[in-house]
Amino acid sequence: MSDHGRFCWYELMTPDAKAAESFYGAVVGWTFQDSGHEGQPYSILSVTEGPVGGLLTTPPDVLAAGAGPAWFGYINVDDVDDNAKKVKAAGGAVHRPPSDIPGVGRFAMVADPGGAVFVLFKPNGEATQPPPAPARPDKPGYAGWRELMAADGPAAFEFYSGLFGWTKAETHDMGEMGVYQLFAVNGETVGGMMTRPPFVPRARWQYYFLVDAIGAAIGRLEAGGGKVINGPHQVPTGEWMVQAIDPQGATFALLSATP
Repeated sequence: MSDHGRFCWYELMTPDAKAAESFYGAVVGWTFQDSGHEGQPYSILSVTEGPVGGLLTTPPDVLAAGAGPAWFGYINVDDVDDNAKKVKAAGGAVHRPPSDIPGVGRFAMVADPGGAVFVLFKPNGEATQPPPAPARPDKPGYAGWRELMAADGPAAFEFYSGLFGWTKAETHDMGEMGVYQLFAVNGETVGGMMTRPPFVPRARWQYYFLVDAIGAAIGRLEAGGGKVINGPHQVPTGEWMVQAIDPQGATFALLSATP
């Protein structure tokens, strides 16, 4: 089965990497290790089973462009250069052209036509990347859900479906907020998308990280200087979620089977 279209990595770009390590280590339970890459310091964040993402201080050129702290999802593709061209042809943007990460793989930072940013990625080989976690892993530290607040929900689905072959799963009527469309990758339901409501200022992806219990995680989050912006709420799967902002200003979300 091809990994094309699967989320494979989650990366935080933040103005204070060390402070972010301390915060997320306490809230989610990740451990951190320097990658050893020359030039740009980069920390690998891991769970017991292996690495799941990375963290770096926002580079000066990115700061100069006006980018704020944010989480980015990496999506595995068969060919980074070809898919970057497809993104642009479909009305999206290429913010960073295809480039090599020595010893790791090739990537490009792009955005869908509504402006939501994500990363195209192809590893150099099987040894450079951990196997993808199940769509609904049950262990803290993994990403349990991916959510797009799109400029135009139906148009966004057509864009991602055309690019990655994602398929529609269930839909949920959210009343005045609109329709929440779940999507599947190779038959696994891994996330949802909808037209962003007015209180969401711009189109963006948001990632839900699994924790032991929502209530306990909220306590750790607030003790570390983070702020809850939505929730806690129970979702149709029976799980509990909360959306938050970290002390450096990046939005993220937490998910747990336990309230």
